[in-house]
Amino acid sequence: MAETLTIIAEFGTTPETYDKFLEMCYYDSERSIADEAGCLEFTVLTPQDEGNTVVLYEVYTGRTGFDAHLQTPHFQKFSSAVRDLKIEQRSVRFFNKRSS
Repeated sequence: MAETLTIIAEFGTTPETYDKFLEMCYYDSERSIADEAGCLEFTVLTPQDEGNTVVLYEVYTGRTGFDAHLQTPHFQKFSSAVRDLKIEQRSVRFFNKRSS
């Protein structure tokens, strides 16, 4: 049985940090898709009615694919930006998708 891991992470910014954080999200997304065999999808979403919110939709081959993502240089850069820009991590949810 194949299993993928989907992560939905929601972040809050300020008007001053929104563009910089969004740029970092796109960078992390592009590098994840290009450099990681375990990353199947990485989409950056911005809700229409919440101007300072960014949602990341990520799909990995499983927990090992996600754990490998956490060790990459681009994720480390993203993580530093979250800290340095004082981005609010509102929620991070993990979902398993099983198929036969």
